[in-house]
Amino acid sequence: MSTIVVSVERQVAIVTLARPDRLNAYTVEMGIELFGAFAELDQRDDVRAIVVTGEGRAFCAGADLESGGATFARERAWQAARDLEQKTRPWVMRTPIIAAINGPAVGIGATLPLQWDIRLASDRAKIGFVFVRRGICPEAASTWILPRLIGSARASELLLTGRILTAADALAYGLVSQVVPHDQLMEVAVGVAREIAEHTAPVSVAVTKHLLWHQLGETDPAVAKDYEDQWFDWIGKQPDAAEGVTSFLEKRLPAWKMAKSAKWPGLPR
Repeated sequence: MSTIVVSVERQVAIVTLARPDRLNAYTVEMGIELFGAFAELDQRDDVRAIVVTGEGRAFCAGADLESGGATFARERAWQAARDLEQKTRPWVMRTPIIAAINGPAVGIGATLPLQWDIRLASDRAKIGFVFVRRGICPEAASTWILPRLIGSARASELLLTGRILTAADALAYGLVSQVVPHDQLMEVAVGVAREIAEHTAPVSVAVTKHLLWHQLGETDPAVAKDYEDQWFDWIGKQPDAAEGVTSFLEKRLPAWKMAKSAKWPGLPR
């Protein structure tokens, strides 16, 4: 891989966008490598959480504009990245992804983290959905996700103006859940990932992640409750439910029995 770096330690994968000379600007190659890495890591039972960050002073400066006016004229080359992207959409993946936004994140550098589960920002981060300032429209399902994340009024303000937000603004808007000092960002992000890896059941996390995304599209609360009840009834009969209770009563660490990569009823794969 030439545009990202992947490492795995103690059940946490760290994916680093690695084009610092271009402020980690997004290219077709980066999309192929990033989504390919997500697909592989999601299949690995020794990976319980993924942290994504950027090398150097930026997280991702959006699409690489080196092609000039033809930058957004997507042709056949983009199809390979799109095919991989379909396999790693958030409602399909079972592994939580944590964005560690270490610096400027604009365009697709802002919209892709919306698809991830937890967003943390350095106090040096800046976030902008600048599409309308480049003569295009938002992408990466951001017009669907952002209003559900921060409300339609604020989403409209950000998407229609293309304004750049400071880290403090992003926290106030609800785009990120924490802003931390720059030199502590990775420590905090990996700490959250390890909390998932060391204290939660793999299948429980995968099912909960699935439910969170599924319920975003459900408008009837009764239907939503029935769907959730079906999953609760199923998971309550599984070995990890018994192990979770038994280990708690016995005051020991649980030894989870079920694999994240296994096939279960109802979850897409």
